[in-house]
Amino acid sequence: RTSQLTNDMMDSSGFWIPNKFNNYGTIREYTECRNNVVMMDLSSLRKFEVIGPDAEELLNVALTRNIKKLSVGQVVYTAMCYENGTMIDDGTLYKLGDHNFRWICGSDYSGEWLTQLSEELKLHVNIKSSTDHLHNISVQGPNSRRVLSKIIWTPPAHPDVNNLEWFHFTISRIGDHNGIPIMLSRTGYTGELGFEIYCHPQYLLRLAEAIEAAGADLGYRWYGARALLSMRLEKGWGVWSLEYRPDFNAVESGMDAFINWNKDFIGKAATLKARKDGPDQRLVTMVIDVDAIDVSNDEAILKDGQAVGYVSSGGYAHRVGQSMAMGYVKTAYAGAGTKLQVEILGLFYDAEILGDAAYDPNGALMRG
Repeated sequence: RTSQLTNDMMDSSGFWIPNKFNNYGTIREYTECRNNVVMMDLSSLRKFEVIGPDAEELLNVALTRNIKKLSVGQVVYTAMCYENGTMIDDGTLYKLGDHNFRWICGSDYSGEWLTQLSEELKLHVNIKSSTDHLHNISVQGPNSRRVLSKIIWTPPAHPDVNNLEWFHFTISRIGDHNGIPIMLSRTGYTGELGFEIYCHPQYLLRLAEAIEAAGADLGYRWYGARALLSMRLEKGWGVWSLEYRPDFNAVESGMDAFINWNKDFIGKAATLKARKDGPDQRLVTMVIDVDAIDVSNDEAILKDGQAVGYVSSGGYAHRVGQSMAMGYVKTAYAGAGTKLQVEILGLFYDAEILGDAAYDPNGALMRG
């Protein structure tokens, strides 16, 4: 479906995903997400089934959040670290049953690492990749619930589209009880009210067509990676391989809020030390004093002419009306309001570090 609508593609971990769509463009896609409803194929995300009597014990050791607190039907965002506190991956964990979890992430290696860890700890758990057997579509925007409520049937004992709480999921079908089986998740990466829908690849096109038809009266749009970049910059959200990498301690990467310090996990000693001593550098979000301009990765960040960090990703933020960037800066210069400069293609532009997200800092819209 997407290849019929655009040839402007980018590589995403071995999958082709659209940068933007023909006749829409990034601005229109961004605006429709903020004000209406949009759809994106996220099948390039990696998925792993973690099953067995020791599945919870393995995940509680491997991940920074307290997995034992999860209820069936709940989702949690968390990090996975090496012993030295640097990040292997970040992702969302779904609790499907007492001994049945689904790990959705950015890297194939995190599944391999879980397998290796389970063998080292001699735990009874099976980890298998389901990336090729479970594809997913993201439906985001203020009207996402309105569109999906037209087509999704949920058994009476489960929360439906209108009652599903943020970071929870339910098992549903398209149309009626005989329809396409799906997993409906109240999650997303745009900062808006939104959902992610998982199904077997054989049903993905039919699912997309059902969503298209349901949103036709609202003039729904597909959206691409460039619109998503603008939205995540405005929220100050990083991505794997750019902001989150094995080079940086999880504390340096700003993952403090997603670490439970009251339990043991791989990398706890190193992350706790970084928290107490203070990290050498911090991941920050900056507004750059320039209109629309592409900000390349690894551009220098400077203070008084001296390099103090580098850009990890950047681009134009449509709601802000200026370019923005994320990057790593020495801790002494990482405070909110600090004035810096960013070098872009040999020219120097003034920048300022933000303390809160540039868009909906309290997250009221995505919780709504």
